[in-house]
Amino acid sequence: MKTIFRYGAVLITSFCVSMTGSVLLQAQYKMPAEMDSSSIESQLNYIREKTRIYNDYRAIRDDIFLKMRRNVLDSLNEVKLEGARLNSELSDREFQIETLNSDLERVKNERDKAIRTKDALSFLGIQMNKALYNTIMWVIVLTLAACAIILFLLFKRTHAVTNQTRKELENIQEEYESYRKSSREKYEKLVVNHHNEIMKLKRS
Repeated sequence: MKTIFRYGAVLITSFCVSMTGSVLLQAQYKMPAEMDSSSIESQLNYIREKTRIYNDYRAIRDDIFLKMRRNVLDSLNEVKLEGARLNSELSDREFQIETLNSDLERVKNERDKAIRTKDALSFLGIQMNKALYNTIMWVIVLTLAACAIILFLLFKRTHAVTNQTRKELENIQEEYESYRKSSREKYEKLVVNHHNEIMKLKRS
C-alpha cells in the first residue's frame, strides 16, 4: 500500500512539474503585444529597449525577428499598393487634364471664329445676338478653366503625396536592409563565438 501511495505521489509531482515548465515556457515565448499593434518604429524601439547587448551584439529571439520581418514586408506591400493606387489616380487626373485642355482649345477656336462672324449668329440652330453668344462662350471657357485649375491643383497634391510615399518607401527599405544586414552579421559573429567557446571547452 505504501508503495502505491509513493508511486502515485511521484506521478502527481512529475505532472505538476511538467505543467509548470510548460506554462513557464509558454510565458517565456509569448509574442509581445507591441509586435502586433504598434508601428514599425515602435516595434524597433521595443526591440532596442527590451533586448540585451552582449559584447556589442544584440540578442533577438528568432520568433520576434521573424514577426518583425513579416511586419516590415507587410508594411512595404501596403506602401507599394498605395503607390500603385496613387499612380493610377495620377494617370486618371492627367487624362482628365488633357481632355479639358483639348476642350478648352476647341472652345477658344470656336470663340475666335464667332468673333470674326457677323452680329447675327446661329448657335445650335438658334439665332442670337453676338454679345449674348460671347457671354455664353465666356461662361463655358471660364467654367472649363476653373475645372482645369482645380484638376491641376489636385494633380499637384497627388503628385506630392506620391513623391512622399515613394521617399517613405525608400527609407523603409533602406532601414530594413540595414537592419537585416546588421542582424545577420551579429548572428554570424555570435555563432562563431559560440563555436570558439565550444572548441575551447573541448580542448580544456
